Amino acid sequence: MRFASLGSGSKGNSTLVESQDTCVMVDCGFGVKDICKRLLALGKTPEDLSAILVTHEHSDHWKGVVPLARKFSIPVYLTSGCLKSRDVDFGSANFNIIDSHTPFAIGDLRVIPVPVPHDAREPVQYVFEAQSLKLGILTDIGHSTPFVESQYSYCHGLLLEANYDQDMLNTGPYPSFLKERVGGRFGHLSNDQLSGFLMNIDQSNLKVILIGHISEKNNHIDKVKVTIGDSLAVRDPLKFASQKTGSAWIELTN
Repeated sequence: MRFASLGSGSKGNSTLVESQDTCVMVDCGFGVKDICKRLLALGKTPEDLSAILVTHEHSDHWKGVVPLARKFSIPVYLTSGCLKSRDVDFGSANFNIIDSHTPFAIGDLRVIPVPVPHDAREPVQYVFEAQSLKLGILTDIGHSTPFVESQYSYCHGLLLEANYDQDMLNTGPYPSFLKERVGGRFGHLSNDQLSGFLMNIDQSNLKVILIGHISEKNNHIDKVKVTIGDSLAVRDPLKFASQKTGSAWIELTN
């Protein structure tokens, strides 16, 4: 199994997960022309996609989902709440409603939806299993819970959100209402919260962590490294996904 970020941040998010003949896209927060360029940089085209999985309806995750799916006839998987939050004709694209608590299969991948606390309609994140490997993607979550931590234990790879540094958010340029939203229990995960999450999961299989959704105004990679350094059971597992270029492919092994 392998995975890569096509871009991660407040201006757009998308991730690829591949195992054997199956390649899925998690979210598409970029326009069709942009996402095609990003796919090409990773040696992929829209025709290679088995499905698009949606986490929630916010534009930085949703923007390109319907246009890309319609243009290239790609099936879309999402929760009922997510679909209902958008004014989309159900019959105009291949939408597949998932139960947020029930695993399902797409080709070679077993997909486990994980309900998360975020200010959206029935938001989920995803864990993937294939070839005795486990990959977890977890962004856009306001706070961790014991249930979430149980789902992301024993992963071989993780893509995790480190959205903001608390001091930078407090003193930064955001208006008060936006600071409250980002830092609230249904907003995003701070560096400190990510550190706590890592200490609460089982990292015994963990080989690599790709850090994403880093705020350009309220965080910095150096602050992430310092804050979560003592929470890591593996030496130097960190990689970082950028807004502009995402990341290279990351291979997972047992």
